[in-house]
Amino acid sequence: MAKAIKVENISKAYQLGTIGTGTISRDIERWYARIRGKEDPFLKIGEANDRSIKGTSDVVWSLKDINFEINEGDAVGIIGRNGAGKSTLLKILSRVTAPTTGSIKIKGRIASLLEVGTGFHPELTGKENIYLNGAILGMRKKEITRKFDEIVDFSGVERYIDTPVKRYSSGMYVRLAFAVAAYLESETLIVDEVLAVGDAEFQRKCLGKMGEVSKGEGRTVLFVSHNLGSIAQLCTSCIFMKNGMFVQQGETQEVVRRYVREGFSVSTVYQGPGVSDKKIWFKRIAPSDNEGNLKDQFFHDERIFFNFDLSYNIPQDAHEYSIFVMILDENKNRVFSTDSGKISAEKAQMVIDSNFLVRGAYSIYTFLHKPLVEQIDVAEDVCHFTVVDNGSDFFIHGNYDYGRVFGRSKWHQLTTNQSVYS
Repeated sequence: MAKAIKVENISKAYQLGTIGTGTISRDIERWYARIRGKEDPFLKIGEANDRSIKGTSDVVWSLKDINFEINEGDAVGIIGRNGAGKSTLLKILSRVTAPTTGSIKIKGRIASLLEVGTGFHPELTGKENIYLNGAILGMRKKEITRKFDEIVDFSGVERYIDTPVKRYSSGMYVRLAFAVAAYLESETLIVDEVLAVGDAEFQRKCLGKMGEVSKGEGRTVLFVSHNLGSIAQLCTSCIFMKNGMFVQQGETQEVVRRYVREGFSVSTVYQGPGVSDKKIWFKRIAPSDNEGNLKDQFFHDERIFFNFDLSYNIPQDAHEYSIFVMILDENKNRVFSTDSGKISAEKAQMVIDSNFLVRGAYSIYTFLHKPLVEQIDVAEDVCHFTVVDNGSDFFIHGNYDYGRVFGRSKWHQLTTNQSVYS
């Protein structure tokens, strides 16, 4: 299959606190090193882009030695935490900025939607900006005119098409910008997280259009999003980046699972005191998958395990207590509660079934107690974890809030004068 994009040893360095390259003398030194085939002297001490540690160099590699290939017609997701280098990579592919080292080969024209208002002139009307963007892509006026009505209809801003875009809301901006990028004739469509600005209905339209562009029109799509459900729905393959470096490229489900697995934060483990004067107390509470791997992100269709390690001073009294657990949502509302019953060992495990919690952020509020007698140890708002929608039946509703659990219900299709009771 023909290659749409080939990236070879791409790296991008930035100097912290500096706009441009600094001084003329530095520019001359860099130029002289380049013509002699030497390494840039100001990049030798550059460091990886890890925001969580304090570095010793003022040169940071936003991207370092990135290599990959993408075939024509592929829909490829690019995932990674904030600071992974995703947006920098897209800017290089869109030729907004140049790589420090390496080369890229791209077949055909590129339409990019990197941030709200990309490629729009604020003083021009929506209509004028459509023609301007088409001209930049090398399209003739007749070609743009042929697509004009489809663009306006998809964007839903017909009433304001002759208004300068500087008066548009961010939602109107992104609606028109996406429509222009999707409908004008380019071989590659690049879309960053900017779709998060739109409402749920428009996001569904955009995902549908990107799928149509890739599968129906054979165009290449690169899509950056933190919404792993959107990535799973749209993309056949995925690229995982971390701290500016390439980690993995492959089938979407496989790459997303690795991303979720490696995203674990030690802070999600509750660590109680090693010694206490209480009769019984929580020594440690940790969430994990069914293989015992510590995690703080789970797919909606996998089970979640909470592992409780207990300590006690009076063994014969310990078995009179139980573990009460409340699952809290991101607003600290109680989703549901469960009780272990009388404990009989120093270790206990609670399991949340798959397909129960919907996507969202959660934590637990738990305590050791003798029911109706005493509450002896409490761990409040601990073990923060996230549930990711892996393509449930509700995913078609976009960002609509459909509650906190997947309800168990039955539906019947009834003919006239028919009723069903069961």
